[in-house]
Amino acid sequence: MKIKIHQLLKGAREAKGTAVIIDVLRAFSTACYATAKGVENIIPVGDIQIAYQLKKNNPDYLLVGERHEQKPQGFDFGNSPTHINNAVISAKTMVQTTSSGTQGITNAINANEIITGSFVNAGAIINYIRKTQPEEVSLVCMGFACQYPTTEDSLCAEYIKNELEGKPNDFPAMVQHIKETDGARFFDPATESWSPESDFHLCMDINRFNFILKVKKVGELNYLEKINV
Repeated sequence: MKIKIHQLLKGAREAKGTAVIIDVLRAFSTACYATAKGVENIIPVGDIQIAYQLKKNNPDYLLVGERHEQKPQGFDFGNSPTHINNAVISAKTMVQTTSSGTQGITNAINANEIITGSFVNAGAIINYIRKTQPEEVSLVCMGFACQYPTTEDSLCAEYIKNELEGKPNDFPAMVQHIKETDGARFFDPATESWSPESDFHLCMDINRFNFILKVKKVGELNYLEKINV
């Protein structure tokens, strides 16, 4: 099994085999929490106008995501696992658009299959890859708004790669390093309303969920399909 770590949109376009599109803080952590709250279908889209149109055509859909880390006008929720986790969710379909993770899905055009990546279901991702034994695994770190690499996505890729290769991981040290670098913004009182500190802790809750979210193409849209592992 060939395992390669890629970065940003260029990396998404280069990804082959099984592509794991990683967005720890916060898109694909939020997607897992939404799935655990009973959302059955997640439609990840890159273009926010498509997201608005889907909501307009289907008012019962949940519209979730961010631009510049904050909830866009008219959205039901921002990109916050805390807000999703604390809410009563009755919607079965969620449209999600973000500045990083969903862009990676849109751009991974050369991959055989695409799954989302985060710490909260890292163990399930690893088990799925071990079970399916693809010839090539592309771990794609989407970074901050696809503009520059981030510690949390790079370390998540390293964590998955190490586990697959039988190498040790020091996860508490990873969490501390993330907290001191790109995760520090979650401890700023000025951003509490849209990036609460609890988001950081929820996104670092390693192996909380025993499922993966795999991209399934239906017509012109992608869906995230829950697969228990």
